[in-house]
Amino acid sequence: MQYVVIKCGGSIVDELPDSFFEDLATLANREDVAPIIVHGGGPMISSQLKQLNVTTTFEKGLRVTTEEVLDVVEMVLSGAVNKQIVRKLSANGAKAIGLSGIDGGLIEAEAVDEAKQIGFVGQVTAVNIDVIQSLTNMQHIPVISPIGMGKDQQRYNINADTAAGAIAEYLGASLLYISDIPGVLKNDQLLHQLSKAEVEQLIEEAVIYGGMIPKVTAALAALEKGVPEVAIVSGLEKGALIDFVDKKPVGTNFSLSEVSYV
Repeated sequence: MQYVVIKCGGSIVDELPDSFFEDLATLANREDVAPIIVHGGGPMISSQLKQLNVTTTFEKGLRVTTEEVLDVVEMVLSGAVNKQIVRKLSANGAKAIGLSGIDGGLIEAEAVDEAKQIGFVGQVTAVNIDVIQSLTNMQHIPVISPIGMGKDQQRYNINADTAAGAIAEYLGASLLYISDIPGVLKNDQLLHQLSKAEVEQLIEEAVIYGGMIPKVTAALAALEKGVPEVAIVSGLEKGALIDFVDKKPVGTNFSLSEVSYV
């Protein structure tokens, strides 16, 4: 079975066309592939916090998460965003089950080192893959919101990139970061393969910039933790997910070894 963990940022969920969900349904119906979605929801969380007049700040790119903020984070991630994705999958022929990292003890977490500064932000300490495998064995697509629980029953807000990487690591799965562009571009040309050194060079040259920097950084970090295959793929391009699974050239694939994009 080829497991494929697909990370969708909260900012792209609304942009994803029906073809994206149709492709996921196609993959889930194959006996040799099991797609798993891990999603964020940052923009909607920020909007909801503003509406509720709950103050939110960031430290080193991570949302400072008090219990009050955590209540809103869980409501948005495990409620609104999670069920939006499940509805879209169902509408396009897929069987999907929405759950959070708390359900079934799926994601065990503990506070990150900077917990005193950023509150209840967690890092993954274990993933109960039996929960995922029981769903994928029935050709259901797990749709996972990145909320974890500690051994003390404390909830933690986990960065979606981090959660997706950990789930891929425990499953030995391929990891896809879904983007609104085909991958890393240089002079409007897609770079299909990049090594760690080349990524660093492209960041220095400002070819990789803005929101693409955390994506490529997360991709390399996942590889370093043992995830076998990591790529950035467009969610707007019909057939891109299927092409990736079928080993056709699509998106930008990352490697820790020296490869050349020239």
